[in-house]
Amino acid sequence: MKAAIITIGDEILIGQIIDTNSSYIAKALDKIGIATYEMLSISDDKNHIVKTLREVQNNFDVVLITGGLGPTKDDITKKTFCEYFDDVLVKNDAVFDQVKSIIEGIHKKPITQLNIDQAFVPSKSKVLFNAMGTAPGMLMEHQNTVFISLPGVPYEMKYLIDNEVIPYLVEKFERPYIVHKTLITYGRGESLIAEHIEDWETNLPSFIKLAYLPSPGKVRLRLTARGTDEAVLIDSVLNEIEKLKPLIGDIIVGYDEEETIEVVLTRVLSEKHLTLATAESCTGGKIAQLISSVPGASACFKGGIVAYSNQIKIDVLKVNSDTIHKFSVVSKEVVKEMAINCQTIFNTDYAIATTGNAGPTKGNSEAEIGVVCIAIATPNEVFVEEFNFGQPREKVTDRAVYKALEWLYKEISKN
Repeated sequence: MKAAIITIGDEILIGQIIDTNSSYIAKALDKIGIATYEMLSISDDKNHIVKTLREVQNNFDVVLITGGLGPTKDDITKKTFCEYFDDVLVKNDAVFDQVKSIIEGIHKKPITQLNIDQAFVPSKSKVLFNAMGTAPGMLMEHQNTVFISLPGVPYEMKYLIDNEVIPYLVEKFERPYIVHKTLITYGRGESLIAEHIEDWETNLPSFIKLAYLPSPGKVRLRLTARGTDEAVLIDSVLNEIEKLKPLIGDIIVGYDEEETIEVVLTRVLSEKHLTLATAESCTGGKIAQLISSVPGASACFKGGIVAYSNQIKIDVLKVNSDTIHKFSVVSKEVVKEMAINCQTIFNTDYAIATTGNAGPTKGNSEAEIGVVCIAIATPNEVFVEEFNFGQPREKVTDRAVYKALEWLYKEISKN
């Protein structure tokens, strides 16, 4: 089965907002065996909407559309639906009662004609009741395609997808199974991984596909299997992963999208009753932010210091000013003191420290742009290394963050 997702709104096309709806819808469809083959963002223009509907008609089993269902004049999806499907708008009493209860009961305002207009839907459509707002969803079956129009407000769209759209599609269509398994790796680039697992990849069963999803500091390997027997698909994917472990097991951190390095590291620290603190300069608190974003991180993470200026390194982290003057602020010597003193200040088992030159200019350091020094203070010793993460600035900071977390994870895992 093939699906297309269309978002309507000039605000998306000019970059004013980010389209998160398409991602949510695609994931929901994938879970029930419907593959998304196309995503489109189009303008609030009647002719362009009609043109797009013609193009997707009969080329996809399901077309999901978000946006353009509000009460204002620029929201034209319902009227355009009527034009395309040769239909008229009629008042839906259930929707009207919902609109009235929200406007008068919750917002304590008199209902206006614009609010009442929300209750008008194409007469041929199946109304998808929106308990979260005033704009109902609409479903139209036309020739070989099911068209589903949803409000663009994310929480309203999510409610309708989960409670109306997915149950309808599950009941209506016979669908294949799609099984995904994602391996999260850190510390090796995409090309090196591909070279190392080339023979394994070549011998994958025809119904299993491998995708490389690289980003600074990590590479996700996604295995996707499609077929009619879910149990066979799951067993086959797990079997291939077992074959992969001897090849790159040393860089695999997790086996699901949620198994990021910060999640796994936090779990290991908590299980071993170990504590962590951070002292960050060039990474600007990103390490602390990632760790503290994990539910339950308070069991192991005590806190962090963002010592961006030299004076804060001296006054708060107690780095010796002579060390900075002699070796430069971006140096192994300085980052080592940062880690040791952070460990002492917070009284933790481990501490991570970073200092570097992320660019675009050198600032007050003689280090080359892209150079980052990382230190890991453990209960017994301090490990220090210098890296050059290149450019641009965002890449430098992201790679530094993930290298520090990866390094600490491997060090803790040894014990």
